[in-house]
Amino acid sequence: MGLNISEIIPRKEIAISDLKGKVICVDAFNTFYQFLSTIRQPDGTPLKDSRNRVTSHLSGIFYRNINLLSEGLKLVYVLDGEAPALKAKTHKKRQDVRESAEEKYLEARQREDITLMKRYSSQLLRLDDEMIKESKELLRAMGIPVIQAPSEGEAEAAYLCRIKEDVYASASQDYDSLLFGAQRLVRNLTLSRRRKTYSGFVETKPELIELEKVLNYLEINLDQLICLGILVGTDYNPRGIPGIGPKKALDLVKKYKQPVFIFKNVEEQLMNLPEEDQFDWKEIFEIFHSPDVSDEEFEFGKIDEDKIRKILVEEHDFSKERVEKQIKRLIGVKELSKQKDLKKWF
Repeated sequence: MGLNISEIIPRKEIAISDLKGKVICVDAFNTFYQFLSTIRQPDGTPLKDSRNRVTSHLSGIFYRNINLLSEGLKLVYVLDGEAPALKAKTHKKRQDVRESAEEKYLEARQREDITLMKRYSSQLLRLDDEMIKESKELLRAMGIPVIQAPSEGEAEAAYLCRIKEDVYASASQDYDSLLFGAQRLVRNLTLSRRRKTYSGFVETKPELIELEKVLNYLEINLDQLICLGILVGTDYNPRGIPGIGPKKALDLVKKYKQPVFIFKNVEEQLMNLPEEDQFDWKEIFEIFHSPDVSDEEFEFGKIDEDKIRKILVEEHDFSKERVEKQIKRLIGVKELSKQKDLKKWF
């Protein structure tokens, strides 16, 4: 779900080459779901191996990350830890969406309606423990560091982006990263550059969003941006306050300025929400304002060719020829990186 404030946020298109040599902390779960939803068969079902196990996420991790590494990017994946209790509402809503989509998908399949099958199948996504485990193993085998966040992955990525000089940006599709204080947010990083939509093919370019420029453009501070997000709806209060979109929320936070006055003004609307949609704004504000994060260290590891082959070729029926070709490419990227690091000392 995530925060939807795209209509008021300034951003600029960038080329992948603009990120060359930069360390990017990737919101792992957000990216894994992105792979599951975009790497699919013509009827919308994900890629699967001979034992009917989903492999779309592994395909994205392997092929798309190698493309990015070849462009000189330094990727670090940050995985979610224990989700805040408030996120239970979001999980319930996502489960409801999946159940509804499953019924519609089965109806579309009976009618052999490929378009609707593809639409509803993308809503049936689910990452299980085994998929997460193998994703971590594959990333590490590729020499890509994996960080386990104490809580929200995007909060940890934003924190590392803020405190470590060598971390340039967070990468996620969700704007929540800005509420967690990410200095720079890169969107569309791991998407295919040429995507098929219902109206044809479109070019997808990465976007760079800089927190300081966002706050200056909107003429608000970070606390007010957090309040704006809560009014519109976050993962912790998905519905937000009905009737308040990004523009109206911006007007409210600029008018009332302090969180306590902002939410005092919408107290009646809050109380009129159905019980399951009501929320304590102070709890949500605190999650964004003081998230559970840690100062994690990371290093770029060695490539484990045998592990890559075992996961992809032996376990999941990937083409041996294609995998070997990409392993060679990955080794070449690693060697080039080593040479550049050595040159820094001379």
